[in-house]
Amino acid sequence: MVFNTGAALLDAIVLAVVSKEPEGTYGYKITQEVRQVIELSESTLYPVLRRLQKDECLEVYDMECAGRNRRYYKVTSRGWAQLRLYESEWRRYADRVTGLFEGRMDFTASDENKQEERNRR
Repeated sequence: MVFNTGAALLDAIVLAVVSKEPEGTYGYKITQEVRQVIELSESTLYPVLRRLQKDECLEVYDMECAGRNRRYYKVTSRGWAQLRLYESEWRRYADRVTGLFEGRMDFTASDENKQEERNRR
């Protein structure tokens, strides 16, 4: 991808991936799913997972798999709230960039309010 991926976007993508598994998921699987969207190395993923855990957005537990422990990550209630915020902000951001590409550059406060209302539905 040509565009840089900042920490907030990485957090949002990882939370979205982990949220798809109600019982949690493990690091390698997270890496594979994130790679379907952006290029990411495991050495980049694990600091993101640790940061989300430190921020209480993810909880961590170990489970035995094929004779060894595997670390699982699960979204917490705080993580769900953060994910909803990221989704809302992403939609607003994407709409503005799309509008710019399509020649719609005159966003007003009422446009933002309409967009927020659509996002809540």
